[in-house]
Amino acid sequence: MGYNSTDGYLEILDELSDDQYSLPEDMINSLLGYVKSIYRSDSQNNYAKPMLWIGMYIAIASLVCILAMVADLLHGLRSRKLWFPCRFFRINAAYLSLIAIAMKLPVDLSGSMPGNVDQAGKLGSMAFMCTMMANLLPCLGTMDSNELLSNITALGILVITLVANVIIQIQTGVVSYSENARILELVAPKYDVKSLGVRKHRNAILAWIYVNLLLVLLIVHVCSCLAILKSKKIIQSRYEERHERASKDIQPSSEEFTVDKLQKHVRYHWIMAGSGSPEFITACFRTTSASGVICVLVTVFHTLTISWTIKSGWGKDDFDSDYSWSMKVILIVQFIGVVIGTIAPLARCFATLSFQVSSDIISKYFKVFEVEGYWTSKLYEWRRASIKLPFRSRPKLEVVTESLKRIILRPCMELQEGVVVLCKIISLVPFVFMICIVYCKCCLKWLVKADNFDENKDLRQYVLPLENEMELADRTLDRLSKSVNRLIEKGEKARPQDLEILIKNSDSGLKGVAKFDHIDHHRVPSLLSKVQDQEFWSLPVVSLTTIAISLLEKESNEVKSLLKSVWEGLRYVTLVEESLNVTDDNVSLQKEADTLWKEVLYDQKWLGIDIPFSKEKSAKHFVECLGRDVGDSPDPAKTAQKIVEWFRDTSKNIDKIKGGMDDDPIHRSICANSMYHITKTILLTYEANDDDSVSRKNLFDSLSSMIADIIAACLTNLPQVITKKCHNSAIEKWEESVKDAAILLGETKEIIKTLYKDHGKIISGMNPSDLPFINKWRAHLGNP
Repeated sequence: MGYNSTDGYLEILDELSDDQYSLPEDMINSLLGYVKSIYRSDSQNNYAKPMLWIGMYIAIASLVCILAMVADLLHGLRSRKLWFPCRFFRINAAYLSLIAIAMKLPVDLSGSMPGNVDQAGKLGSMAFMCTMMANLLPCLGTMDSNELLSNITALGILVITLVANVIIQIQTGVVSYSENARILELVAPKYDVKSLGVRKHRNAILAWIYVNLLLVLLIVHVCSCLAILKSKKIIQSRYEERHERASKDIQPSSEEFTVDKLQKHVRYHWIMAGSGSPEFITACFRTTSASGVICVLVTVFHTLTISWTIKSGWGKDDFDSDYSWSMKVILIVQFIGVVIGTIAPLARCFATLSFQVSSDIISKYFKVFEVEGYWTSKLYEWRRASIKLPFRSRPKLEVVTESLKRIILRPCMELQEGVVVLCKIISLVPFVFMICIVYCKCCLKWLVKADNFDENKDLRQYVLPLENEMELADRTLDRLSKSVNRLIEKGEKARPQDLEILIKNSDSGLKGVAKFDHIDHHRVPSLLSKVQDQEFWSLPVVSLTTIAISLLEKESNEVKSLLKSVWEGLRYVTLVEESLNVTDDNVSLQKEADTLWKEVLYDQKWLGIDIPFSKEKSAKHFVECLGRDVGDSPDPAKTAQKIVEWFRDTSKNIDKIKGGMDDDPIHRSICANSMYHITKTILLTYEANDDDSVSRKNLFDSLSSMIADIIAACLTNLPQVITKKCHNSAIEKWEESVKDAAILLGETKEIIKTLYKDHGKIISGMNPSDLPFINKWRAHLGNP
């Protein structure tokens, strides 16, 4: 096909210039005038070669968005949330960038779309965008005001740019009908292109439909944002009232405290978090139901487009754009995305309607022309608020500004009300189907009510509805109640069994909390003044464990069991410290303890020094590892004392030992200070009891008991941690926080029962505000 290249064209001109053709010079010059156009065409074709791989890039970006939507579907099914919350596919910078890449086809103004597949691909991208917007709507409820403003602005710019470009392409004919039909019209104007199966204006009409649907969905997103801002305030105020009611019967430090009460407390807050979840409320909006109907309509249109494209054939001429065969890949991938993306909005539409089924649902739902206050409340607030100009203004300017604001906001209020009414009318379509399904099962519905009436009556007072909204159905409350049971059962499957055994085997009455340290804390006042009150738990546990595991062989069952128990216990100790004892100093100390514990657990080192584990076969060798000259016949009975003395002397002289490259002198001093006080206390205890020799096993058991007592005393705060997790000031984090509380309750239920059964009198005898602090425990147990 040399006629399509500059070189081939020039060769033809050379032949025509030969004397044998005798062409006029004017004709030759006229033909030479086309060389520039042909050269530009060849250059453009050369520049367009990478478009094939750009097309694959578009397909990959679309595929990532599809996988995120599939992940949300699977997550919704797995968690039995049939309103499919947006956990993975969300409006943020990353996904907006992917969506912008996936929308390259409709945004491309200059790319020619000559084939049927090319035209279908451009239309399919717009259909895919509509589907993605319908899927993204519920995630608006999880954002705060600033995130809503930035993300909805970014989405608006993207959609408006896409819409504007498509309108331009409709006018220029890029989105119209195939190139074959255009050529046929030019060659034979009287030829009927309909005989080729081509509809001249079909693609343009579909493009206009998608443009309008995109604008409607954008308006729906903006209207939902305005409602979300007010609805959160309504839910927040109702939550505070119900939280106070739920907290009256739960006091973890009282003698009447039971795990059953704690479980009810978690259940009540789960009902509040589930029914008052901003994402759930957004999913229940009529705008969300309307977007589901729009999504189904788009899927129908795009399915018809695909069927027409398949009927016209999949030959090479049908994807003759610069994207080549990648256009076929894009079309298939995005069609799959449209089909899959319709599932969640459609299921969400029916599910949220079923959640709100009540006895007077018809009378409430058919008030379609009644617009609830939270839809327009934010606009009225803006109308009443005064505008503060960034410069000193005159009264006349303020009057003009205020008048402009009112002029702008008035049509916005009317538009908001109109959109809400329109969405209610659109959502009547799935509502009718839902009513038929519900009343077909009316003979079974009274059975469901009979089974759950008493429980639902107790739980319903903790539901957080919006004003003038329908009540949640009994079935929905029952599902919420069962879902928290599943979370607790999930936690029970991950119970810390070794930790439970350690705590149950401790029968010293928590006296180890007062016994582990009797030394005044004045060794390094310049560095450790902030830790002199000993208000933290984890560092003493790590120090005692370090001594204990060095007493026996590291492969012994006792050492392995202790390490696993402490590993399980420190997780909850850290949780208590982070939740109830939050100060800058204690956060820093907790990090120091965590760093030291990882070093002991994984490297068998303490502050960069190898821990010399005991070897039963050679007591002399072990004592020599401690750096002591004990003669030829060391007394095995004194080995335990030598180990304690080694830790004491090492911690006392820790500043003289060179640390590693990442050594922190404050970290070393804090950990060494704790070790010094503990070892000094152990040695003084032996001296006071006139016992200068003790077996390693006996000392190991004594230290294990102290460790168990410290962890047990700390974990008496678990009910406070759980109740605190149930109450979170950030509305967007309610559900996740209560979920963590439910799982934590399942994990520690047996531990809490044991602690309150064995030590209930000690706990009730202390001030509840003193329970999180180890120094308060030591004072109480030292002087009960």
